[in-house]
Amino acid sequence: MYIPDIELQPAAAIRQFQAKELQHLLGYLRQFSPFYKEWFALHGVDTDKVRSVDDLRSIPTVGKEELQQRNWDFLCVDKSKIAEYTTTSGTLGRPVIIPLTEKDLERLTYNEFISFSCAGGTDEDIYQLMLTLDRQFMAGMAYYSGIRRLGAGVLRVGPGVPSLQWENIKRIQPTTIVAVPSFMLKLIAYAEEHGIDINATSVKKAVCIGENIRNIDFTYNVLGKKITDKWNIQLFSTYASTEMQTAFTECKAGRGGHHHPELLIVELLDENDQPVPPGAAGEVTITTLGVEAMPLLRYKTGDICQYIEEPCSCGRQTIRLSPVIGRRKQMIKYKGTTLYPPALYDLLSEMEEVKEFVVEVFSNEIGTDEILLHLHPEEESEEADRRIKSYLQAKLRVIPQVKYCSMPEIQKMQFPEGSRKPVKFLDNR
Repeated sequence: MYIPDIELQPAAAIRQFQAKELQHLLGYLRQFSPFYKEWFALHGVDTDKVRSVDDLRSIPTVGKEELQQRNWDFLCVDKSKIAEYTTTSGTLGRPVIIPLTEKDLERLTYNEFISFSCAGGTDEDIYQLMLTLDRQFMAGMAYYSGIRRLGAGVLRVGPGVPSLQWENIKRIQPTTIVAVPSFMLKLIAYAEEHGIDINATSVKKAVCIGENIRNIDFTYNVLGKKITDKWNIQLFSTYASTEMQTAFTECKAGRGGHHHPELLIVELLDENDQPVPPGAAGEVTITTLGVEAMPLLRYKTGDICQYIEEPCSCGRQTIRLSPVIGRRKQMIKYKGTTLYPPALYDLLSEMEEVKEFVVEVFSNEIGTDEILLHLHPEEESEEADRRIKSYLQAKLRVIPQVKYCSMPEIQKMQFPEGSRKPVKFLDNR
């Protein structure tokens, strides 16, 4: 397993390394970034006084609104240097374009190489990619190039089609799959229907993308349990975003996604942009290192996480991030209770009576949040309705509105045209 030397260094050495990288970044932004040149002038920031990671606090944070509204002002290179154009998924509004130079693509390859290494990958593995490699999706191509750097075999099957996935598993015998966890449940269901013994197959590991498989204490959540109860497979959780061009991936200890300090400065901030202590929830705020086309400084991702400072049993000295608790903008205040969508997903995934769902939030006539659950039930009956509502009452202490839908109606909501991943949350506030 390859571990970069910087990740084995004590915290003080990591901070010293990052301070030097930060000074280089500030000089680069001052020279080439139209947005940050203006940002520094607007807020009276003297970048020469920013000598350490702690000094970053003198620079105001930047949010998705600025990046959406002034996308091209963040570009630091001539368009002739751009090798590839990717976009964010557009979950919270208009997708943002993130262009990459040849150097950025190389950085992305390195990021996924060390991430797959972190998840126990070696050149003896064969990876089956169960995800899209088109639609301007940065991660798909990044996984592919990182696996190739690892020296492992790769099998690009694409998303969906359980029958095709199983056919390739049988014929090519991959050791590891890269997939969205909820799709793995569909693979298990298909295997059970067609008499496939999943525990006799070659697949021993899964790198999980796009959805949580763990609770905040790193135990498996409902989704993680549903997979591992049926499939004797090692799951590795990941967290990443297009804007940061970097991934946080678990090692075999399964105790949080590892930070790669050579690629990213990460801060967890409260609502007043002050750092939170370990174990407290804060918004993941990132400063990219080594990005050439569109570097970001103190960019607030909107994701709420916790972090751990103690060194990991794998030898890395870097901080680790918890699963995403929720997105700052998706926080729901419902009848005196604060909720994030992932908590609702867990509840609904746990219910045998519910096969599929979409959570919708909207504002009522007095401006407070209302929740409407679109559910496809196992069966439509008064008894099933009573069980579902009693369960929600017991778990949430309040009962959201419930609307029962057919599977085609749910799928139409989950897969709007142009979507790269299933939509489980509709925010109509």
